[in-house]
Amino acid sequence: MITRQDLIRGLGFNTQRAKAAVEGLSHEDTLLQPSVPGNCMNWVLGHMATSRHEALDYLGQPPLLTEAQVKRYGYGSEPICEEGEGVLRLEEILTLLERGEEALATALPTVSDDLLAEEVQSFMGPVTKGYMVFFMYWHESYHLGQTEILRELALAQSPQA
Repeated sequence: MITRQDLIRGLGFNTQRAKAAVEGLSHEDTLLQPSVPGNCMNWVLGHMATSRHEALDYLGQPPLLTEAQVKRYGYGSEPICEEGEGVLRLEEILTLLERGEEALATALPTVSDDLLAEEVQSFMGPVTKGYMVFFMYWHESYHLGQTEILRELALAQSPQA
């Protein structure tokens, strides 16, 4: 059974893997769109930050992102193919991932079991807040896996990388 400390450790691992995925890449490299349907590295990393934002919300914590950032990087948002309104710089996204990790690492040990057991409605039906926090971690991990192929795309197409 996963504990709160296990989850905190997993979030830290994901932050480190996200940083490793972009090591040596430029912000522009992270805007490269794959030739198959999907999203660029910038969107994927920003979307991971939305998972942390939502997890913090389930824990009753202050927001990590602005409403505009959630709209730009949230579920169903348009692909990012180039610089544009609301597109965050790579460094900003990495900072948001770090801040989200820190906020969750602070909140998880202190929230009550009662709060985690509260039922909420989700697209999966009724679940607990604790389950949704875990689901957000799983969801960001799923997207973290996509960064490997997106890194290879950037390395293959970028003369700077």
